[in-house]
Amino acid sequence: MTSSSMYHLGFGQDDLGSPPPTLALLSGEPQRASQIAQDYLQDGRLLSENRGLKSYLGKLSNNRPILSATSGMGAPSLSIVVNELVQLGIERIIRVGTCGSIQDYIPVGSIVITHGALCRQGAANDIAPIEYPAAADPFLTVALVEAARELGIEHYLGITASVDTFYEGQERTDSANPYLMRQLQGITQEYRRLNILNYEMECGTLFKMAGVYGFAAACVCGVVAQRTAGEAIIVGEKEVTVQRAIAVAVRAAENVDQNSYYFPASMK
Repeated sequence: MTSSSMYHLGFGQDDLGSPPPTLALLSGEPQRASQIAQDYLQDGRLLSENRGLKSYLGKLSNNRPILSATSGMGAPSLSIVVNELVQLGIERIIRVGTCGSIQDYIPVGSIVITHGALCRQGAANDIAPIEYPAAADPFLTVALVEAARELGIEHYLGITASVDTFYEGQERTDSANPYLMRQLQGITQEYRRLNILNYEMECGTLFKMAGVYGFAAACVCGVVAQRTAGEAIIVGEKEVTVQRAIAVAVRAAENVDQNSYYFPASMK
């Protein structure tokens, strides 16, 4: 590792080789970041596992360099990782996550591609005002949709509720705290009527950071819970569902046109 390593990531610009990667796949789970590097990238090697944030450098099938990194759980951790990735020259980030469907037509085992987020996250409020749009990059999002079509993976495109907590914020009562504040009681049904597709915990802040910092961001999540049927994660389906989300993200990264982005000159 270089002496100029990022404080939290544990690696620096000199560790990224030449040419350095400009695209990163970002996973909440360290295990998922490892899985991407080991099973989907060529010449994948560990850069760092500082603070449990595993980061890998590898190549796509078209020989483009790419990072597979860990964001940790939730928006505050993600905000630190993304800030440091952008400092190292990353210009495109695809979040590869899991989620819970809140629409009865979106089954466990499918994937959701987010084009915009209802952002109910405290970390995002430090980045931009509440009214600031949490919008995915259109080019990366189209690349994800096209990848899902190519791979024949059932997918849904729409709006995600990106919230800070897994239990209370997603109206779960089967937990240590079954007593939700009144403002959260019935919120899932309210979101359902607003045509929101799913719950997750990071993409709203990621999208706001992208708008403010001047990078491109997108999100694909495997559906591991069907919230119209119950609160539980369907553990037996998780592995194959996550593999589908990863496959779509990797294919999109391979296919995307590296020149089809607009970055404000002040952000470069």
